[in-house]
Amino acid sequence: MATDSTIAQDSRLRVDASWLEAAIRAVFVAAGVSAEGSDRIAKSLTLADMSGVSSHGSLLVPMYIGRLRAGSISRAELGEVVVDHGAMAVIDAGNSFGHLTGAQAMGLAADKAAASGIGMVAVRRAFHFGRASDYARIATERGQIGIAMANTRPLMPAIGGAETVIGNNPLAIGVPTRGRPVMLDMATSEAALGKIRLAQAAGRDIPPTWATDAAGEPTTDPTAAIAGMLLPTGGAKGFGLAFMIDVLTGVLSGGASGSGVQGLYADLGVPNDCAHAFIAIDPTRFGDREGFLDRMDAFTQTIVTSRRRAGVDAIKLPGQVEDEAVDRAAADGILLDTAVIDQLRASAELVGAELPELALVAEAAQA
Repeated sequence: MATDSTIAQDSRLRVDASWLEAAIRAVFVAAGVSAEGSDRIAKSLTLADMSGVSSHGSLLVPMYIGRLRAGSISRAELGEVVVDHGAMAVIDAGNSFGHLTGAQAMGLAADKAAASGIGMVAVRRAFHFGRASDYARIATERGQIGIAMANTRPLMPAIGGAETVIGNNPLAIGVPTRGRPVMLDMATSEAALGKIRLAQAAGRDIPPTWATDAAGEPTTDPTAAIAGMLLPTGGAKGFGLAFMIDVLTGVLSGGASGSGVQGLYADLGVPNDCAHAFIAIDPTRFGDREGFLDRMDAFTQTIVTSRRRAGVDAIKLPGQVEDEAVDRAAADGILLDTAVIDQLRASAELVGAELPELALVAEAAQA
């Protein structure tokens, strides 16, 4: 491992994944989050960076800490179950970390699926939960199909509209197999706002299909895009899916929806007030477990062995690219912008955390 004294003057550094997880954990423990809660948050953010979804990774630490200090995030680990009826429930998260109440809610949905074949838990007064796939995976680890979704502040216009009315509401669906689960994890915009913020921090342009400026014109300038609107993926299809996710999260739970959801980077003292929904399905209730897994094996094989276009090395299943990125990052480290590392250090200083010495992965390990 390289140390601080060998850091090259570059805009990005390849850091050891275990160092990043330990550093994030130290920051949240020092900020008053329990050791268990800090561990879950740190694992989630580190896995996001490892999987290449850096918009949901360590980039978020300064905003999370700012909200903790401003009082808009609770340090409580569990939300209150306010409705519990058969296969469904509603949790009031009380503005706790979504990483914690999300795990609570999907765990409850999975318990209900084990008892009834299906379980659904809606969560109101929630906070950002990172990657939706983290919660779908809780169900797949129990042999169940997991579905997780959330609403966000309005970031996209209606089709033909000229103002933001709905969020780029994310959706994840995980299906168990005999190996790794097949995992869809998508936002309903062409790109996540966090990716645009990363491009802004790095001084890079964005593709013109990602967003518009404030006047509704497509732009490659990330600063103009942040002041403008995201574009839905697939046009009307992406908008329609985002609309229905808002219904299943905010409207159904009695929480906020549409313009009632507040921006993560707006007033840090005002709760985010988003909403989540989690569904778990036990496939064995549709027949025997082995039969389901046999059918999944057969189906996935028809996909990955299908004829490829010229120049394509392999056809991949949903989530496979991210899984492979995690494997590479575990061996070769995580490539982080130095600005993100500097912000992590600044957050540590703010809460009085002592970070472990920065561990870089040697270039030789990347051969």
